[in-house]
Amino acid sequence: MFAERLVRARKAAGLSMSALASEVGVSANAIKKYEHGLNMPSSPNLLKLAKALDVRTEYFFRPVKVELQGVEYRKRANTPQKLLDQINGDVLDQAERWAELLDLYPDPVKPVPSFSLPTKLPAEISTPDDIEAIADTMRAEWALGLNPIPDMIDTLESKGVMIISTAIEAKKKFDGLAGNIGKTPVVVVSAHQPGDRQRFTLAHELGHLVLRGRLAEGLSEEKACNHFAGAFLLPQQALFQHLGENRRAIEAQELYMLKCEFGISMMGILVRAGQCGVVSENLQKQYYMRFNKLRWRTEEPGEPYPNEETYLFKQLVYRALGEEYIGESKAAELIGISLASFHKERKLGATSAAANQ
Repeated sequence: MFAERLVRARKAAGLSMSALASEVGVSANAIKKYEHGLNMPSSPNLLKLAKALDVRTEYFFRPVKVELQGVEYRKRANTPQKLLDQINGDVLDQAERWAELLDLYPDPVKPVPSFSLPTKLPAEISTPDDIEAIADTMRAEWALGLNPIPDMIDTLESKGVMIISTAIEAKKKFDGLAGNIGKTPVVVVSAHQPGDRQRFTLAHELGHLVLRGRLAEGLSEEKACNHFAGAFLLPQQALFQHLGENRRAIEAQELYMLKCEFGISMMGILVRAGQCGVVSENLQKQYYMRFNKLRWRTEEPGEPYPNEETYLFKQLVYRALGEEYIGESKAAELIGISLASFHKERKLGATSAAANQ
C-alpha cells in the first residue's frame, strides 16, 4: 500500500525519482526501493517525503483504496501524460477520502443517495428530436422546470453523482473526466475552468449516463452528449421564450445576457439557436465567422461566468463530527488541513477576523 501511494503522490507532484530524492536528501535508488516495496523509509524520511509531496503522513497508510473504472477524459489531443498523472493522483486521493468518510457513517445512515436513472427513459434514441425530448424528460423527472439551473454540481450530487473538483493547473488542456467507483458515477471538473465550461462538462457527462446504450447505430455518442448538454442547460422552450422561434439577426448582448442567466457559453447558445431552428444554418455560420474574427472562441467578452464549487464533502465531514462519528483529528485529516487550521475553521476564526477588519 505504501509503495503504491508513494508512486502516485510522486507522479501527482510532477517529480522524477531523482528530483524527489534530492528534496528528501536520499539517493534515487532509495526512492526506487521504497516504490518497489523493498524498503520502508525511516520516520524522519517519511516526514520529509510527506513535505516534499505536499501530503499528510496519514496519506501513505490510508486504510481505504478505491479503483476508478471506465475513465474517459475530456482533454486535448496534445495533453501531456505528466499532467494526466497529476490529475489522476489528485482525483484518486479525493475519491479515497470520500470513500473513507462514507465508511465512517454507521450502516443505517446513508448521507448520499444511490444514483439511478428515471424509469421513463426511451429504449432507443435515433434523432435530434429524441435527444431534446430525453433532456426535457430528465428535467421533468428531477423537477427542474424550464428555469436556469443555479448549481449544476449540487443538482448532480443530490442525485448520487460524486463530483470532484481538481485544482491541478491544466492550462486549458483538460476540461474533465468521468468514471465510476463501484456503482457510483464520478465526474471530475477543473477548478480553473470558467463556470459555463464546467457546467457544460457536467451536463455532457450526465449525457453519457443517460444516453449510453440507447443510441441508434451510427450515432456519435460524443456529439449526442454535446447536444444533450445544451438541451439540458437551455431547453428549447426556454430558448424560444427568450429569443423567439425565428430570427433574422441576434445581438451579441442577447447572447451574453442568456449566458449570464443560464450558465451556457455564448457559442453554446448559438449552437442551440441552430439546433432549434431559431436561426438559419447560413446565419449561424456568419456568427461563427464573427466569433472567430473577434477571437471570442478563445475568450468570450464580458465577465466570466462564476466557477461552481462542491461543498458536500466538507459538509459531511462536519456532519460526521457533529454526530460524533469522528473526532477533530480525523476531520482535519479528511479535509486535508492541519489540526490547528481546523480548530480555527471550526470556530469560524477566519470569518470573525475578516469581520473585525
